[in-house]
This record gives sequence, C-alpha cells and structure tokens, in this order.
Amino acid sequence: MNEAPAAKDGITRRKLLVGGGAGVGLLVAWGLWPRRYAPNMRAADGEHLFGPWLKIAEDGKVIIAIPQSESGQGVYTALAQIVAGELGADWRSVAVQPVSASPIFANTLLARAWTPAFLPENIALDVDFDPVANSINEIARRDMFVVTGGSSSIRQFERPCREAGAAARTVLCQAAAARWGIAWEQCRTDRGFVIAGQRRLSFAELVVEASALDVPSPIPLNPSARNRLSGRDAPRLDLSAKVDGSASFAGDARLPDLLFASVRAGPAGDTRLLSADEKAALNVRGVLQVVKTDKWVAAVASNWWAANNALDAMAPVFRTKGRMADSTEIVQSLSNAIAKGPGFRATKFGDVEAAMAQEAGARIFKADYTVGAAVHAPIETRSATADFRDGRLQLWLATQAPAVARLAAAQAIGINVDDVVHHPVMAGGSFDRNFDNSIAAQVAVIAKAVGRPIQLTWSRPEDFIRDHVRSPALGRLSAAMNAEGAVTGLTVRVAAASSMRELAYRMDGQQADKARKSASGQYDVLALEGAQIPYAIPNITIDHFPVSMPMPTGPWRGLANSYNCFFVEGFIDELAHKAGIEPLSFRMQMLVGQTRLARCLTGVATMAGWDGGISGRGRGVACHSMRGSHIAVIVTARNSETGVRVDRIHAMADCGRLINPDLARQQIEGGIVFGLAQALGAATDFESGLPTARRLRDIDLPKLADMPEITVELTPSDEAPGGVSELGVPAVAPAIANALFSAAGIRLRELPLLSRGL
Repeated sequence: MNEAPAAKDGITRRKLLVGGGAGVGLLVAWGLWPRRYAPNMRAADGEHLFGPWLKIAEDGKVIIAIPQSESGQGVYTALAQIVAGELGADWRSVAVQPVSASPIFANTLLARAWTPAFLPENIALDVDFDPVANSINEIARRDMFVVTGGSSSIRQFERPCREAGAAARTVLCQAAAARWGIAWEQCRTDRGFVIAGQRRLSFAELVVEASALDVPSPIPLNPSARNRLSGRDAPRLDLSAKVDGSASFAGDARLPDLLFASVRAGPAGDTRLLSADEKAALNVRGVLQVVKTDKWVAAVASNWWAANNALDAMAPVFRTKGRMADSTEIVQSLSNAIAKGPGFRATKFGDVEAAMAQEAGARIFKADYTVGAAVHAPIETRSATADFRDGRLQLWLATQAPAVARLAAAQAIGINVDDVVHHPVMAGGSFDRNFDNSIAAQVAVIAKAVGRPIQLTWSRPEDFIRDHVRSPALGRLSAAMNAEGAVTGLTVRVAAASSMRELAYRMDGQQADKARKSASGQYDVLALEGAQIPYAIPNITIDHFPVSMPMPTGPWRGLANSYNCFFVEGFIDELAHKAGIEPLSFRMQMLVGQTRLARCLTGVATMAGWDGGISGRGRGVACHSMRGSHIAVIVTARNSETGVRVDRIHAMADCGRLINPDLARQQIEGGIVFGLAQALGAATDFESGLPTARRLRDIDLPKLADMPEITVELTPSDEAPGGVSELGVPAVAPAIANALFSAAGIRLRELPLLSRGL
C-alpha cells in the first residue's frame, strides 16, 4: 500500500516524539513560532464573513461555523448559542454550517489531555506548565488536531465562540454609531438589532459596512457569559431536519452515477483473504463489479441490498495467523497481568504498605471487579461516500478526527492528503465509534477502482466485527479499615489494554492491527481515568497493568471512566457495609473538600427519598466526577424472573455554568440510558477471533418497555462549564449493582450484571 506524503506544514506524532525525546526545551521551542491561519468558511453571494466562526447575510441571517462532529450530542445548537448570545442575534435567524478541518479549530484542550498517550512512557510533561501547554497547543494547530471527543466541545470552544460573537457585535455597533454620529460604546445589540436609545438598525442594514471594519483589540466581551441565549433553553437547530428527514448523513449523499458497495473482512489480526467466488457475485442481479485487496473484498452494485447479498454468494475465505480473540483467554490474560506484572504506578499517597500491615490492627478487604468488551452499536453503521476523479478524492463521512480520515484515504490510494476534500456530515450516533476511519480507506480504494462515485455502508455484522471495542478490564482492589470503620489504605490495580495509546498510533496513520501491536505492553495513564479517588483516604496507590488484547480496542462513551467508576464505587459500597455504615453517609464523611460532589449526593438523596439503603429495599447509590462535572445517582432495582429490573433512576448533576440546560438534561438522560445498557448488556464475547454478537438483538440493549422512570436535576453553578455528554454513563452500573445487593444480598462484580447466569 502506498503512503501519501504528509501535508507540508503538518507536525506529525513522530515529530512530537523527537521534540519530547530531546527534552522539554525543544518541545517548548515549537511554541515560539506561532502561525496565523485564514478562515476556511466561504461566503456566498450576499453573505459577509466576520472571522472564521460566522458570516452574516444581507437578509440578516446569521450562519455559524461548526467544526465539531454532530452525533446527537447537540453541538450544533450549543456552539451556535454561545456565538449568537454574545452577538445579540435573533435565534430565529440563526443557522449553522459544518466546516472542514482547519488549524483554527484545533482542539487544544483535548490535545493536552491526551498528550500522555502520544508520548513515550519515559517522558513526563506537565501539560499545565505554560510554556509546555503553549507548545502543545501550537503543535495541535499545525497538525490540525481537530477532534470531537472527551466531552470537550464547550470547554474548548466557549471562549473562541464568545470572542467571535463579540467581534461581530463590535463592528456592527461601530457601523451603526457612524450613521448616528455617536460613540459605538453607546450601542448594544438585541434580537438582531443594534440599539441606541430609541434608535435601532437591523443587522441586515449594517452588514455591508460592518464587514469592512477592523475589530478592536482586545475584543470587548460582554461582562457576563450569561445572556438572552447562552445559559437558557433554546430549541435544537438540528431537530426539525431530523424530524422531516432533511438532515444529511453520509448515507444520504446522492451523486450522479452513484453506485453502492458492501464489504467483508476476516477476524482482527494478521488476516489475509484467501479466496472469493467472484463469478457467483456477478450472477447476483444488480452487481457490477468486485473489488479485492489482500485484507477484504467488496461487491459494487446498483443497490446496497444486492451488494451485500453478493458477499454471501462469494463465500470469502480468510486465514488468520497468530493469536485470535477468545473470551476465556482474555479473562486469564487480565488476571495474569496483575499477578505477574509489571505494573505502572500512576498515583501514590502516603504509605499503603504500612496501612495494610496486619500488625497495625487493620482489617483487610479485597475484591475483583471485571467488565466485558463493550461495543459501540450506534444506530448508523459506518457509512461513507466517495468520488475520485482527476487525481482528487471527495469524501462524505462522519468522523471525530477528520484530518486522520483524510490521511487514511490518501494513503490507501497513494495521493497527497491535500488532494482529499472532506465534506462533514452528521452522525447517527457514535459514542467514539467514529474515531475508526478505516472505512475512509476502503471507500477510496473502491471509488478509484470502479471509476464512479461509491457509497459504502457496513452491514451490522461487519460493524461489530470491525469494532474497536472498549477494552475488557479487571479491577483488583484492596482496602485497610480500622476498628472505627475508617478506610486507612486503598490500592486500585487495573488491568486493561492501552487503548488510548492504540488510538494515538491509529491517528498517526497506522492500521488497526499494527497500532494494536505498537501499543502492546505500554503504560497508559488514560486507562486509569475515573479511578482517581475523591474520598479522603490517607494512603492510596493506583496502578495500570497493560494487557495486550488480540482485537482492536478504543475509547467508548466515558472512556475508562465507564469501568473504573464501577470498580471504585462498587468497592466503596462493600466497605460501607463492612463498616456497618449506610452507604451514602459513608461516602459523605470521606468527601473532604469535595463540596460540589457532596452537594450532588445530598441533593439526589432528597430527590429520591433515600432511606439509607435498607436491606431488602433494592436501592443503591453511586457518584462520580469527571471533566469538571459531578454526578450522584440513586437507583431502585430488583432481580426479576426475566433478569435485572430497574424501576427508577434519580440523578443530581453539577456541570458548572450551563449553555443550554435542556440540552444538558437530554445528554445526561441519554448517558444514563447508556449506563443502563452497559449494566445489562452492550457487550460481546469472542470465539475464534470473532465477536459472538452480530446483531443488535445479541447485546441485550434495554428496550422501551425496560426503561425506568428517570429524573435528572441540575445544580445551579457559576463554575466554568464542565463535560456533559458522557457524565451520565459511569455511575449507573455501580448504582444498579449496589441496589441489587440491597435487594438480595448478592454482590455482583461483573459487567454485564448476571453475565454468568447468577
């Protein structure tokens, strides 16, 4: 396979490693050469640009650029609300336009958070140290680290969005003030008008003059981030399009002479295509061509159904060398990793060894918690549309890392990455599934081979087989407790794949199997996200034991928080019962200095009418903090004849200052449903290298009839906005497990719950 040249000015991960290897000084030096970048938003006739984030039409319409992937989390609405609120626009006149990747929209917040996954284990950088942070920010911009993930969109872009709205507001006021012969500072904007006393002019009347003016420096922001739009409920901008079917997804692209393709590959690993009956495929009505590589085979037809049936007719045969995924072997490898090491210590407070010493009179408690491989299973399977002609590739694809998608497509067909044009579209769900850009390479190869526009859609079985699953994981926890019931020492050992390092290698252009092998055995501090203990325990150690998995792994909604919260909050509940203290009070007495999380706990207790978790009542509690937000959950659940039955879920969340409270509530509710799915299903075993789950029905997702009553309340806060879209996930599974212990006295330590038929 040919490797495409990198963009001229791009800084690859390899260059970052060279800089880091030479020392912090060289890395910091990158920050001494900042660059300026032109907006990539284009103005049509009658439209005028006001910087990279927005344009205003001569009819008064405000169009706001959205660089982030919309996959249901509401980023189209939230970012537009910030810009429009600071601008003083009329929400009825606001529209959004997704824009392709640009250094201007680099996600520097996520780049800093993920830096440990991109650096060798022996290099430790303080990413909050200003010179280092500035350098990482500059590298992220030059390397176009335009990434959607980690609940980072609002946290990253609130300030730039406010500045964009303020800049446009300022020049509009200047244009109006020039007409009225007054100082522009006497003007204000509201609902699409510039106002000074009784005088008013619409944006439409001022846009031509305003677009020619220079913005003062510094940009004058409004005194408060809260205004008529930002901080209030507002209708979602993508709602009507999704209801009437006009929303554009990759599978909706329709080009002249478009053909449809389906693809099939073998098990993960060193797999090669041995044979496929092309003649049988071409006998299927509507099939026009077969495209083969050494890894996969695709059928191209006038409709997708024919293409997919042709794959069955071809009966492709694959051969896989080496280790193949098997659930029994995976479970053993997790246990062996902790038993044999080596482990890597991420956190150490106090002297755990002394706290655990028997002569100190401590009671020692131990428990193992495990989680299975979680699949993403969004409603929309991977889909992409491509058109290759005259040496250039047009690509319609929903992706969380568009620069990586362009690189994958370019490498696959041996063209320069600058000759790949990505058209962003909405995603029908993702949950971090869309970090996988292998479909971009496949559709590029097929489009080049066929010579016509191609729409490639993976079948549900193919989507499951190709999934980069959330790593199976084992948490081995030990605690020392004194005679008064206080926890004096805690060790958390987590065995899991180094999934974020694996993702880093894939984002650097490596194919899935090579990236998996490159990350094998490497310490990944991000595998411990969510294992940080909020409780005031004087002696703590937290260790990661990397495990080489035989199948690709990657981030899943909540990343490692989804399993580490289950480990920690389940074990804390066990310790509460060992101490003879009701679980909520046990947590509260250890939340020293954790005011916001403590407020969530007391708030949800009031909401749910917490009765202390009395035995037989089936009520469980759990809490969690992540990405600047906090949540506490109380669940009412029981074990019925048909399995686990969850009757009610109450949640209290503190997400800082909210842009759109209703949107935040929707995302937390969605996360809670996802957490419920994690507790009851959403996982797969592996046999002979393949997942046993091939259809949605195989992963026991909760159905509408299974949905409990969900109540979410949000704590008013003036703190900086925190992450929202993943916050609802982590605490639900441990709260359900704790509720089932309250109901029946059986402690379940494995996800999915009842996965062993208990």
